[in-house]
Amino acid sequence: MHQTLLLCLGLMLAVSLFVMLGQRLRISAPIFLVLSGLAVSLVPGIPQIAIDPELIFLIFLPPLLYEAAWFTSWKEFWRWRRIIIVLAFGLVIVTASAVAYMSSAFIPGFTLALGYLLGGIISPPDAVAATSVLKGINVSKRSISILEGESLVNDASSLVVFRFALAAVLSGSFVWQTAAVDFMLVTFLGILVGLAIAGVFYVIHRYLFTTTRVSILLTFMAPYFMYLTAEEFHVSGVMAVVSGGLFLSNHSHKILNHSARIQGTGMWATVVFALNGLVFILIGLELPVIISALGNYSKMDAVLYALMITSVVIVTRMAVVLFSSVFTTVIGRWITVADRNPGWRGPVIVGWAGMRGVVSLASALSIPLTLNNGQAFPHRNLILFITFVVILVTLVFQGLTLPFVIRKINYKDPDNRPSEEEQESAIRLKLLKVALHELEERYASATETNDLVRNLKDRIKSDVRLTKHHLDSLECDGKKIAEYNQIMNEIIGVKRRELHRLRNREEFDDEIIRKEEARIDLEEEKMNHPIH
Repeated sequence: MHQTLLLCLGLMLAVSLFVMLGQRLRISAPIFLVLSGLAVSLVPGIPQIAIDPELIFLIFLPPLLYEAAWFTSWKEFWRWRRIIIVLAFGLVIVTASAVAYMSSAFIPGFTLALGYLLGGIISPPDAVAATSVLKGINVSKRSISILEGESLVNDASSLVVFRFALAAVLSGSFVWQTAAVDFMLVTFLGILVGLAIAGVFYVIHRYLFTTTRVSILLTFMAPYFMYLTAEEFHVSGVMAVVSGGLFLSNHSHKILNHSARIQGTGMWATVVFALNGLVFILIGLELPVIISALGNYSKMDAVLYALMITSVVIVTRMAVVLFSSVFTTVIGRWITVADRNPGWRGPVIVGWAGMRGVVSLASALSIPLTLNNGQAFPHRNLILFITFVVILVTLVFQGLTLPFVIRKINYKDPDNRPSEEEQESAIRLKLLKVALHELEERYASATETNDLVRNLKDRIKSDVRLTKHHLDSLECDGKKIAEYNQIMNEIIGVKRRELHRLRNREEFDDEIIRKEEARIDLEEEKMNHPIH
């Protein structure tokens, strides 16, 4: 027990240090963690760490999916629903089929069922890696929305393909019609289970007395109940978590108070950071275990097979994404689509961002050691090795080259949306005007007799005037905006130093100091890290 605890603490410390070093080197955290895990695994004397797939599916996957669903824009998801469905379902099936036929044709002893098993494993990209690489790069909102939407659903479709292919290998039989019907049932019933559990949590949040801490704890428990309930009924736990998360997220303004939202955001950010960090460093640390399991396989042949399958995965994704763009242009003449002329630049970015991750590795590791008749599972070790190479090549090679690809094709956002700061100021101005109108219409008499209400009205009027001025000033050049941001950061620093001085004076309670510190924190967070 003590050794396990020390190992977990050591991994978390390593994750923290490697993330900080990766930031200094300007390398995305998932990529740097995988490379760091690889480097550490090669150090003599380092114990081999074997990933338990049940740990990934039961402990890691539900909260990661739930957090992704919670912060996904339903408006953007619905806007790009057609391409998301094509990528999450169609592309997964096409990729699995391409891998199945290619592997069965070129790998000796590989059957079509084993090929579909491998295809189901390596077909879903990892959106955490893609969005981490894209962070800080000038890329269109639509590309990020499509990638995030795809990642919410593609794990479910790939796992269903994996399970049916695994059943075919174990039983020796496979019926396409039955598999197709079961595929739809597993997906649809998974959504229903997720919505049902989400409804229970909605009632608890909305109609029972819950404190801020209890509300946050409930949000942490919800994805596990959704996933476990769905798996108990043998339907898609992934779709249950995604559908339930989207439902509760869209009703968060009804079920959570302001404190729960602020504190919950911080809690979830830390939890997801820790889980993602552990997952990616464990991928790198798994290398010696996978290589040692190759056994009698020729390492050269295994590498060649793995690179061949990796090429199939990359080329298939690029081909399907570009074909979808052409098809959208054609079909847009007859039906309403989000963009009738998506071009080729945006699809290239989406296509090149197909980096694989932890779900693929966990699926491969969950392959049983033996068949139903007691014989060793055919090519299990080779499938593990190919999966690892696909993850490594797509994550490191595509991840490191993605910023270059984006800069090279020079993709301009076709939506021409206002900047985030302009949108924030415009929304704030509308809210202030609504508040001012409410005061003037319903509380005119109170404004005359109550000094506090009158001061509130004056403060809102002042905020309206300042916000209008700030919105107009955003049309100035970037140099002035940069100077403004620098001055604001310096003013915040002055406030912090004065607050620290006041902390030592007896006339001010620590609770009041902490509240004011929280206000300054929010002000600085808004300045340096706008909420997306």
